Amino acid sequence: MPRRKDIKKILIIGSGPIIISQACEFDYSGTQACKVLRQEGYKIVLVNSNPATIMTDPEFADSTYIEPLTVGSLEKIIAKERPDALLPTLGGQTALNLAVKLSEAGVLRKYGVNTIGANIKAIKKGEDRKLFRDSMKKIGLDLPKSGFAYDLTQAKQIVQEIGFPVIIRPSFTLGGTGGSVVYNAEEFTESAKTGLSASMIGEVLIEESVIGWKEFELEVMRDSKDNVVIICSIENFDPMGIHTGDSITVAPIQTLTDREYQKMRDAAISCIRQIGVETGGSNIQFAVNPKTGRMVIIEMNPRVSRSSALASKATGFPIAKIAAKLAVGYTLDEIANDITLKTPACFEPAIDYCIVKIPRFTFEKFPSADATLTVSMKSVGETMAIGRTFKEALQKAVRSLEIKKYGLESAVFKDLRNIKPQGDLLESIYKKLRIPNADRLFYIGDALRSGIGIDKINEITAIDRWFLYNIKEIIDMEKTILENKDSITKEILAKAKKYGFSDKQLAGLLDREEGEIYRLRKSLGITSDFKSVDTCSGEFQAYTPYFYSTYNK
Repeated sequence: MPRRKDIKKILIIGSGPIIISQACEFDYSGTQACKVLRQEGYKIVLVNSNPATIMTDPEFADSTYIEPLTVGSLEKIIAKERPDALLPTLGGQTALNLAVKLSEAGVLRKYGVNTIGANIKAIKKGEDRKLFRDSMKKIGLDLPKSGFAYDLTQAKQIVQEIGFPVIIRPSFTLGGTGGSVVYNAEEFTESAKTGLSASMIGEVLIEESVIGWKEFELEVMRDSKDNVVIICSIENFDPMGIHTGDSITVAPIQTLTDREYQKMRDAAISCIRQIGVETGGSNIQFAVNPKTGRMVIIEMNPRVSRSSALASKATGFPIAKIAAKLAVGYTLDEIANDITLKTPACFEPAIDYCIVKIPRFTFEKFPSADATLTVSMKSVGETMAIGRTFKEALQKAVRSLEIKKYGLESAVFKDLRNIKPQGDLLESIYKKLRIPNADRLFYIGDALRSGIGIDKINEITAIDRWFLYNIKEIIDMEKTILENKDSITKEILAKAKKYGFSDKQLAGLLDREEGEIYRLRKSLGITSDFKSVDTCSGEFQAYTPYFYSTYNK
């Protein structure tokens, strides 16, 4: 299909202030949309309350407004600019919520503005948790037991039926705002009040707890011909109970069988069709009981998201750019892949490397804040690393955090050659394993160094054994390096580099200077190789100069 010619001018709403859970990733997606739509010949009207963004640079839109993101200010801009269409799916939760409010206030109808990408009905079905639950039941997808409340009395009645623990999820919020995990009646009243006040429509979903279940997310694209592709599969290192923005995440999914993955893929495709996202991207989240295999759908966002930005970088598939093209009439088979220049966008990306994202926290700047990780997001950013294996990518991601760690180093032990955990020290390790926190990854390493077994760590944390085995291999390699400190061999050094050990990290273990390690491995012929990031596992030549380094050649 050719691009729509009945549209001349498009309104794009930004995400507003850079805050926890809604930040620069939406500036990125909005900027990409502005660029591609202007190239297609459309006039762009951009509105954002935050001038400190790329999208508000004058060259990205024909008209740029730095105004409060409210219905009143948007109506004035619409009355002046008279756009033909509103594209609300590229500005985070702010844009979606404003689109709904503009529709309910009659502004869109008054000025003849159509929504593109996702219509108002689809937005409500995706964001209103009651409508979402009803929609999923229609297509036979399993959900956690739950009920909806609009006041405290209803909330108490529902929790009596479900029983503790429960998760409170407000409708129309981002980053888990207003959400909480509640374990007893004493906590419940305050948490329910917070959730009700956070919701734009005063609605909360009170849901049976699936804490400890494995969490997954699929990035899905749909076009106007009902072609649907899965752009990226993402698995959370941390189990349910921690907001995905605060969890270490890994792409592609590592611990599902192909049968389980295909079941999840089919469910995601059914979901986006039932919600009615006409064109563009959505992220859809699932939980899987590790003991029984029961899969439930948790939620979906009918828009590009924080995870979409990660998926774009991970696969090389420009989700925001393609979502904008789909919104104006193109179909996936008509859009060329920027990387291969041969395959169309309807080809599902296939990657032959591993992506690890680790969230960045700054609790030291907020000493009074509760540092426990829950369903409400608290991270302020993240790092992403690419490697041929999970181990390599994990250690690369750690040293990108800029927290003075150069790999999976110890949180408590000064001398790794003389580890004697006992008493308060051992108890502190157990405590850090039990209570989700920003440093739990490093305490998992210390638990393994202390001789605590994988099964015990899995029992305490509910982190899948596959991830724990990989971390144990890093710790075992660390022990091997220490045991061969005075006679390090080429084989050990090469294997350590394949496991993601940095020269700085190796220098600390071997009591040498970083430069000395660099010269030693170079003399032994241990050097990195560079692989291209493409969407087809090297099946077609990649033309985008986007590379990652690896020692796994």
